[in-house]
Amino acid sequence: MSEPDRLPPGFTVKLGTWTHRCTDGRTLYGDAGTLLRLRPAAVDRIDGDGVVRVGDATSATLARVLLDRGMAEPMWDDAPGVAGLDDITLVIPVRDRADGVDRLLAQCGGVRAIVVDDGSREPDELRAVCDHYGARVVRHEQSRGPSAARNSGLALVRTDLVAFVDSDIVLGAGDLVELRRHFADPRVGLVAPRILGLVEDGGVLHRYEAACSSLDLGDQPALVRPHARVSYVPSAMMLARKAALGNGFDEAMQVAEDVDLVWRLSRDWAIRYEPAVRVRHEHRTRLREWFGRKLLYGTGAAPLAARHGRAVAPVVLTPWTAAVTAGLLAQRRWSPVLIGGSTVALWFSLRRRFGFAEDPSGSATALTKVAMRSTLEQAGAVVTRHYAPVTLALLPFSARARRAYAVSAVVAGLVDYRRTRPTLDPVRFVGLRTLDDLAYGLGVWKGVIDARSPGALIPLVRSGLRSASTADGR
Repeated sequence: MSEPDRLPPGFTVKLGTWTHRCTDGRTLYGDAGTLLRLRPAAVDRIDGDGVVRVGDATSATLARVLLDRGMAEPMWDDAPGVAGLDDITLVIPVRDRADGVDRLLAQCGGVRAIVVDDGSREPDELRAVCDHYGARVVRHEQSRGPSAARNSGLALVRTDLVAFVDSDIVLGAGDLVELRRHFADPRVGLVAPRILGLVEDGGVLHRYEAACSSLDLGDQPALVRPHARVSYVPSAMMLARKAALGNGFDEAMQVAEDVDLVWRLSRDWAIRYEPAVRVRHEHRTRLREWFGRKLLYGTGAAPLAARHGRAVAPVVLTPWTAAVTAGLLAQRRWSPVLIGGSTVALWFSLRRRFGFAEDPSGSATALTKVAMRSTLEQAGAVVTRHYAPVTLALLPFSARARRAYAVSAVVAGLVDYRRTRPTLDPVRFVGLRTLDDLAYGLGVWKGVIDARSPGALIPLVRSGLRSASTADGR
């Protein structure tokens, strides 16, 4: 581990709830199939609660490995301090939302702010708000889009950290203080909070978005990277090191520019999602606007594929997941044999890999369950989301397609219903979730057709689970 990446003394991490520890105490595996075998000295640095506190070279190396593998999360024993925020500048891109800027600046009093007016039709009203709070205003006479607006603000930032905040976000200075703690890790380049709806108990779409917004990435912290449990964070609110951002957002992208930025940064920096910090967002709750926004998100897959290749692949296939998915979708008499046989083969393969463990059979069983759940979720998304236009085209002609679509939509919807517990009845929730997936899938295909490139629809093929590695414990 290089000296610039070393975690400071006292920095503490905890094994994530998604990280499983085998009975031998030495072997860990994550939800993405990553295996890690610890040396005895490293095992001694993990306490009974799965906590590692940096105090020497061994604990520093172990904590770094766990963070970099996405197996642990940073933790703090006390509340954040009340020190000033002189090292943070807000960059707020806006067009015709002076009221939102007013609310945001009022709640972030004392924080340096740059407001980029991206072609507002009433610029005087916005300027009056900014003058009231002492915020700097930069104006684009013609709208150039949110990426260009953020970059115009970024070019004027002189602090170490920059917070990109949309005008429809509600947050306070305390949220920035909590997010800033992540930068005690010298590898962290960007961190983002959980984004919840501003109104949770309004109409049907209010209640659905409160549970399943595209901006809400769940209640579990994560290391953000392609094909991970959390693969992106939205630019509606993110805090970043200015030194990590380079030239900022790709102004040629009108959608998915935040995903592009995060993936570019993740090559050299750690990107973290911190759901303990919660900010609010004014969601779109008119059906036509809502559906159009979901469709627009889908169109971003094609330009992402052009820039990042297989990172945007809608499906990740190993020999086992391919066999199970084929069996599920084929719905033939031989399907149970294919699924069962391939699962048994996977179990024996995992048991051999866990041969060094105290209970290799138990470890193989636990990991097989994790893999099966992930594969079932992916198979459902194939039918109802990424390849939904193909499924819909087959519905009039194929009973199997109708069964696959109905079962996938209902099961996925009910699983999400149980997980999110929305203030909405199951029927309307499942219906809206199915419509949500359909809009995104239509957007993906629209983007592919417009780009004349199928890259966003091509699966990523892997040989199997990631190889085990060993954490330094000398």
